[in-house]
Amino acid sequence: MFLPLPLIKCELILFCPFVIINLLLCGVCSSRPLSSASKHSQSQNPCFSSSLILFSYFHLIKTNPLPPLTLFCYRDSFRASLIHNSFQMEKASSPEASPKPHHKKSFVTTLMEAATLRSPSFKEDTYFISHLKSSEKKSLQELKDKLTASLGPDGQCTMWGIPLLSGDEKADVILLKFLRARDFKVSDSFHMLEKCLAWRKEFKADSVAEEELGLEELEGVVAYMHGYDREGHPVCYNAYGVFRDKDMCERMFGDEEKLSKFLRWRVQVMERGISLLHFKPGGINSIIQVTDLKDMPKRDLRVVSNQILSLFQDNYPEMVARKIFINVPWYFSVLYSMFSPFLTQRTKSKFVISRQGYAAETLYKFIRPEDVPVQYGGLSRTNDSQNGPPKPASEFTVKGGEKVNIQIEGIEGGATITWDLVVGGWDLEYSAEFVPNAEGSYTIAVEKVRKLSPWEEAIHNSFTSREAGKMILSVDNTASRRKKVAAYRYIVRKSCLD
Repeated sequence: MFLPLPLIKCELILFCPFVIINLLLCGVCSSRPLSSASKHSQSQNPCFSSSLILFSYFHLIKTNPLPPLTLFCYRDSFRASLIHNSFQMEKASSPEASPKPHHKKSFVTTLMEAATLRSPSFKEDTYFISHLKSSEKKSLQELKDKLTASLGPDGQCTMWGIPLLSGDEKADVILLKFLRARDFKVSDSFHMLEKCLAWRKEFKADSVAEEELGLEELEGVVAYMHGYDREGHPVCYNAYGVFRDKDMCERMFGDEEKLSKFLRWRVQVMERGISLLHFKPGGINSIIQVTDLKDMPKRDLRVVSNQILSLFQDNYPEMVARKIFINVPWYFSVLYSMFSPFLTQRTKSKFVISRQGYAAETLYKFIRPEDVPVQYGGLSRTNDSQNGPPKPASEFTVKGGEKVNIQIEGIEGGATITWDLVVGGWDLEYSAEFVPNAEGSYTIAVEKVRKLSPWEEAIHNSFTSREAGKMILSVDNTASRRKKVAAYRYIVRKSCLD
């Protein structure tokens, strides 16, 4: 007996994100697959129980003639004087606002707001031996003993260039990752470690980071390491919207050889990220994953997403400190907020969900603007790294109904000022003008007032002054009630004739 087709389609929309969330939580973040849990813990775990029900439902729908459910994985000596200490807020005169209607928020709206940036503070696992529980120290020693017995007295094995039996603290960090991935169960951890060592040897993972795979068109587009978060973790960005192009899919996944090459490229990105880690107690031992769900195709990525998930879950345990999802569809946000009460605090602390249009607000909480790519409301461009470390930016907020003037003073005649400016989700007016110090001189409109759309990237411009004066950058948010995050930076170069 089957449900009516319209009802089944409705249930597909509701249940697909649940399946996605369960798979992501069980695999990408914690590296603890369901099979690693004991039968007792499984039966007592509501997350596992709900997963079982949902997977059963998933299987039922999949066996019927309906569209398939799919998994989508995955400042310079010159200073800026801003009136009123850091910047001037000019309250623009506007028509008197009409009284706000007294109405309750809808259930869906409430859930969407609850799902945005409601992630508990994250505390990374300790790798100091002295901080471990006695049972955890015992498990670590037992794992070392098992590895020694397996390899023999003269046996050696390395992972990411670190000898695992050297007794070095770096080796302990790696072994603790495998133990945590299996809840400090020595046998399960050893089995996982053995399989990972065998896979790395067969896959030749130690040399993949230096290979030329001929997939330059994916560099900086699909998956790439870019900058660091505020705590020093390397950040990996993932965006699969490009695969909405059927030709691109065919070029990348058209046959087994192409798919294998793509998977090798994706592992290469991961290995390059891991090479930036310290593997040291108190150091940076994991990366940040930012996944952009905008325009992500579901059906075309089923096979590759499952294989990436499997590879990373089995061979890169506890390597992700935080998983940030941006441009998340509304139903994903809603269902995550409903599902999150069943998750442990540790698991929830690793996830950040941000709905569409709030990428900059979300990323600025964890990553400085100069390290956020321009396409996500930051100041970082692809070729910036060629000029050394990024120049720090100053952050500020633009409240709804306000205008902010940034005044950069002390510009001498003949000097050139270059600036970058961005406001998350723009949808406001911007202008730039140069005001000479000399009386009687005219103000120069460097950039006339123009409306910037929500998807515009950061402004990058320069101006060479003929006389001393100041630059004023204005952002006018008087037409909006939304508070927006923003950042700017500048550099002034004196004339070479001085």
